[in-house]
Amino acid sequence: MNEIEKILEAHEVRPTAMRILIYKFMAKKDRAVTLTEIENAFGKADRATLSRTIRTFEAKNIVHQIDDGTGIPKYALCENNCNCEVEQDLHIHFHCNNCDETVCLTDHKIPHINLPEGYMAENVNLVVKGICEKCSRV
Repeated sequence: MNEIEKILEAHEVRPTAMRILIYKFMAKKDRAVTLTEIENAFGKADRATLSRTIRTFEAKNIVHQIDDGTGIPKYALCENNCNCEVEQDLHIHFHCNNCDETVCLTDHKIPHINLPEGYMAENVNLVVKGICEKCSRV
């Protein structure tokens, strides 16, 4: 059994050929990807299968969705031992205004926010926008 199969099974996801291919595709990227990018990479695959796979990955905490303000959801693989809990696993995302790429800055955690009594956070998203390292060198 290869590493990707072990990761999927650890998240209680059956490691089908398509799921393994999508995981590999995302693992090769150093940035978040859109569903359209995944569909373009697997042009002959059924779009519904690709969409279901991403939804399954998200439900099982294999990927997390990023709302970077562009109106197009992006997806990135979660770190090992991440369970996407609002209380402890949240990190900053960076969106480049030049190349339109969004990356996870997993070493930069979002601090815990104490909400007023009666409020319950379901999601926290912090996106820093600017010029990325690649674009600033050009």
